[in-house]
Amino acid sequence: MALQATLPPPGTRVRVTQQLPRRDGSWTNTIEGVITRFQQAKTGSWYAHAKDDQLWLDRLELRLDDGELVVLNLDQYSVIEPVTISQ
Repeated sequence: MALQATLPPPGTRVRVTQQLPRRDGSWTNTIEGVITRFQQAKTGSWYAHAKDDQLWLDRLELRLDDGELVVLNLDQYSVIEPVTISQ
């Protein structure tokens, strides 16, 4: 199933956890914000037999609580969880 089909819609508050594998374990980063956009965007890297011969990445744009916009490159180590705000 395509990633776009499994993502919550824009306007949903999510927590994204990404891991970077290292020789001795992994580095983990977690960020929380509201989804503003998801897109598959091409990079400047060349990749044979891909659409337009470019490398395409899944990119998720979040708006943080302070208004900052963050663009995350998603990969197989990314976990996206909807966040419920308790009153």
